Amino acid sequence: MAGEIPDLIAKVRTGTGKGAARQSRREGKVPGVVYGGGNDPIAIDMDYNYLVKRLKEGRFLSKLWNLKVEGHDDVRVICRSVQRDVIKDLPTHVDLMRLRRTTRIKLFIHVEFINHGLAPGLKKGGTLTVVRPEVELSVIAGDIPEKLVVDLTGKQIGDVIHISDIALPEGAKPTVTRNFVIANLAAPKGLQAGDEDEEVEEEEEEI
Repeated sequence: MAGEIPDLIAKVRTGTGKGAARQSRREGKVPGVVYGGGNDPIAIDMDYNYLVKRLKEGRFLSKLWNLKVEGHDDVRVICRSVQRDVIKDLPTHVDLMRLRRTTRIKLFIHVEFINHGLAPGLKKGGTLTVVRPEVELSVIAGDIPEKLVVDLTGKQIGDVIHISDIALPEGAKPTVTRNFVIANLAAPKGLQAGDEDEEVEEEEEEI
């Protein structure tokens, strides 16, 4: 289960409809609604600057959030949409959906690399090139992994690590069907340059 689910802070909005929403915007807030999970919808307000900061962090719509609303129990939500001003491209409304433990969702999960000291390729001066520091998985809301772990034990220069090399939690599967690359062990720059020089010499000899 994920160890740290980021908080998303909001307040209950008094009143519903377009008039109440416009009033919220005049007060420097972004109106929204929380729905789903077998409970009644709740009209909420979020501080404008706070929301913009969260949006700039990236992947707002693909993160699992712990919604904190005063007077209500914390609940896990995922953002289904952020409406924006057509001219200024600024947020004007957010839709948040409550999640049941059995709900299947798509989230980006962090990839952690362990046992660097047991990788012969790294001891020889090789470099670990991370292609995907995060992987988007389809997971069950009640069983979200904190991270994916890649064991570098025995890895040599030239080795390539694919998604199929990682043991995924039960019920989790990549959203991309192909066997994509997670990372690789590249040769030291000096060695790479040497290889290139040798290739050039071989080509000149052939000519």
